[in-house]
Amino acid sequence: QVQLVESGGDLVQPGGSLRLSCVASGSIFSINYMGWYRQAPGKQRELVAVITTGGITNYGDSVKGRFTISGDNAKNTVYLQMIRLKPEDTAVYYCKAHVRGPYVSQYNDYWGQGTQVTVSS
Repeated sequence: QVQLVESGGDLVQPGGSLRLSCVASGSIFSINYMGWYRQAPGKQRELVAVITTGGITNYGDSVKGRFTISGDNAKNTVYLQMIRLKPEDTAVYYCKAHVRGPYVSQYNDYWGQGTQVTVSS
């Protein structure tokens, strides 16, 4: 089994910054990519940003230019640096990892429990 633990969510004022972290642990042979998704009340979960172990990144349109994803492969950790936060960024932020376990050939998706980000004055 694989566990993802997120941290860094908080209440922040508009225009502020936050940094989220997510650590993957457990039965991990390799990770193809890790990323962040978010879900606001009454809305569908949406892509925020993903990064492959090779460093290729992809961002949701609403966060381009404001959020930066980075990773530490040795630590199975992914970070999300968020700047110029807006009230519409308020959501639960979920970490996802695409993981291959030992003795298996396929990759599976694993999710964290989520961390709340609230942008409000």
